[in-house]
Amino acid sequence: MRRAVAVGLMLAIVMVGALIVRRPGAVQRVALEQRDIVSTLAVVGRVRVPLRAELGVSTTGTVTAVLVEEGDRVSAGDLLVSLEGAEARANVRQAEAALAEVRASTRQLIEDAEREAAQSQRDFERFQAVFREGALTQQQVEEAEIRAADAMARLVSLRAIASPAGSEPAAVTRAVATLETARARLDLTRIRAPAAGTILARTVEPGDAVSPGRVLLEWASDGPAELVVFPGEENLGGLKLAGVATASADAFPARVFQATVAMIAPAVDPTQGTIEVRLEIPDPPDFLLPGMTVSVNLETGRTPGATVLPETAVQGLGTNQPWIGVVREGRIDRQPVEVGLRAGAYIEILDGAVSDDVIVADPSATSPGNRVRVTNPPGV
Repeated sequence: MRRAVAVGLMLAIVMVGALIVRRPGAVQRVALEQRDIVSTLAVVGRVRVPLRAELGVSTTGTVTAVLVEEGDRVSAGDLLVSLEGAEARANVRQAEAALAEVRASTRQLIEDAEREAAQSQRDFERFQAVFREGALTQQQVEEAEIRAADAMARLVSLRAIASPAGSEPAAVTRAVATLETARARLDLTRIRAPAAGTILARTVEPGDAVSPGRVLLEWASDGPAELVVFPGEENLGGLKLAGVATASADAFPARVFQATVAMIAPAVDPTQGTIEVRLEIPDPPDFLLPGMTVSVNLETGRTPGATVLPETAVQGLGTNQPWIGVVREGRIDRQPVEVGLRAGAYIEILDGAVSDDVIVADPSATSPGNRVRVTNPPGV
């Protein structure tokens, strides 16, 4: 009796095990949805001002004064740094004196020539009148006429050496050029602000000996800041001018602001495989500083009312053969699909699935061809 009972129990266990093994696996279904989908590309970039320059001198000298500190605001033309310029200033004064002398001399020469020409003309006219009365010979009249013509020719010659504009003689023009050269050499001993902006760094002190090539100040111009990012070239297809983006500074992650793609570089950096993208900021926050690190989400695609599935329902992403699991006659079939935008937890389905399909929420949990049973009804 005991032996029979044991055999019966064993048979029952085997039968139950067989039933369990043959029971179809449980899967959940997921339905196609209609929703707006936006794909973004997350990149890290920097804040960049419209113009940033390293200021230095193009001559050798000793610094006599540094008139700005880091963080100072400056206006266009403000004197920032000056070098010892005694010799250059002396050359300017000498050129100014030479110009004044040439102008005075030239003016005097022309005035003398004008008086001589006028007097010679009056003499000629007087000789003509006397000749008509018979008191002078024809030769004397002709000699007076020649003197008047010569005086006028000298005046015309002096006026002919005037500059192309005709405003001043050539000698004056040369003196003006000499003075401008002296002033330009004096300007080489001074650093002025190219435009309104801010001093970012100062690396010079009074008494320093400086030479061409040394950076004395770093300056950033005023104007709207921009963002610059360098996404990989594989993302080029999703980038477009006037594309929208959101950004936040790493120092203020909660303060998100809007940006717009203003420039996409015309060439890819072959060493990095990236492309430069610049974004303008319509309403820049007050905390942005040049060089600040920012996190940027670039919008790379948008489809209103797209047909989507959860990301877990689509297998083979990243390959040219994505697929979903569809239950047909109690078994999972592998159904190829065409996918579009990918945003967050959803993927756009362009083709290969219809609303009547019983789509498996996670086909990776089983294998195509296996028997399954759906645990949630349609619409749940």
